Amino acid sequence: MTAITRRSRSTTGANEMGKREYFAGVGKRPGMFVGRATFHAMTAFLTGYDQSSARHGAPGLEGWHEWLVARGGRDCTHGWPGQVLHIPLPEGWDNPWGLPPEHETRAIEVLFHLLDEFLADREGGAEG
Repeated sequence: MTAITRRSRSTTGANEMGKREYFAGVGKRPGMFVGRATFHAMTAFLTGYDQSSARHGAPGLEGWHEWLVARGGRDCTHGWPGQVLHIPLPEGWDNPWGLPPEHETRAIEVLFHLLDEFLADREGGAEG
């Protein structure tokens, strides 16, 4: 048995993971998926996931915007990325593409925490 065969038997492949498990892994190691881990890169990654899902008839992030509005109690002109940023950065920000490193890290953590809550609510059939 080769090392590759042993490794593939001992780990769960991305295609076999549930969405929550997969995105938890992405949130823990965002740089593996987008290179330089920035909030902007992670929102682009999730937008790509959503577009691919929609194209293949899956729900993707359907209801995410509305869930964020209901969860945060606020809608804004920034779209869903801005709704997420309002949580770790309630005072606002000058440039979402150039956040200070500590803000980038916190925003990515919040993003994946919220995504997990959203997916858990959706799996449980929760409305909103």
